[in-house]
Amino acid sequence: MLLAPQFGARLVRWVHRGEDILYWPQNADWSQLARVRGGNPILFPFIARHFVDSVPGAWKDASGTVRTLPIHGFARDLPFAGTRHEAGRSLTMTLQASDATRAAYPFEFLFEVTYRLLDDGLEATLRTRNAGEQALPYYAGHHFYFPLAHQARAASTLTMPAAELMRQRPDGSLASNGQGAETYQLDDPRLQDTFHVLHAQPAAPRHCTLATPPDATAPHGRKLVIDLDTPGSTPWFAVTTWSERVDSDFYCVEPWLGLPNAIHHGTGLRWLAPGQEEAAVCRLRVAP
Repeated sequence: MLLAPQFGARLVRWVHRGEDILYWPQNADWSQLARVRGGNPILFPFIARHFVDSVPGAWKDASGTVRTLPIHGFARDLPFAGTRHEAGRSLTMTLQASDATRAAYPFEFLFEVTYRLLDDGLEATLRTRNAGEQALPYYAGHHFYFPLAHQARAASTLTMPAAELMRQRPDGSLASNGQGAETYQLDDPRLQDTFHVLHAQPAAPRHCTLATPPDATAPHGRKLVIDLDTPGSTPWFAVTTWSERVDSDFYCVEPWLGLPNAIHHGTGLRWLAPGQEEAAVCRLRVAP
């Protein structure tokens, strides 16, 4: 497992039983890491694009103050401190409120990212604590990049839990796109830049299963399971599916705690009371 705490706590590489599970591009530009498509960028405090008067790149607080905020928040651009380490097993990385965060997000917080290796996979935890004296809004998430030759999308499948499909309109509002299917082929246009809003009371534990054919990184093919209902975890609100282009050799499956622009429309918006903290846990398992 290769992590970069000083570069937004990004998970760069995870090798499981000799196979690379994550996508990472050759010749990645570490001076502009937010633009690098690969690994697992951490999304905090808010996810994706926000709009004020239909113009992207900002959000408006309760007092009416407009604050500039980059896409997916600022955490992926800032250095984290390594705070807990279990050699060969886990690492916790921490970001605290500072002068670098308060202009965009005027709240006191402690945000921790922990990765822990499991016998059959990897556990990822996002822990958020309100360290201030006012209620704290947030919705964090993952942006996992998985390697997949674009020619293999039609031969790859994604099994999803029950969900309502939503997308973001050009002005930042939400559009419903009907109920999700149980299984998709990865060339299905319904998946592109789509939020799968999970049903609140599932009949069984929820998970996503990505099954891909043999390739250079997985000679026998691969079945990767993302478990979303780890005991004690804050409920995941949605899973987003996305790839940059039809010829991109990666595919993203992203557990999110909320939806883009939620600070304005409220769908998926979370609040922490002063002193309150909560942790969102997902597990990635490589099925035999």
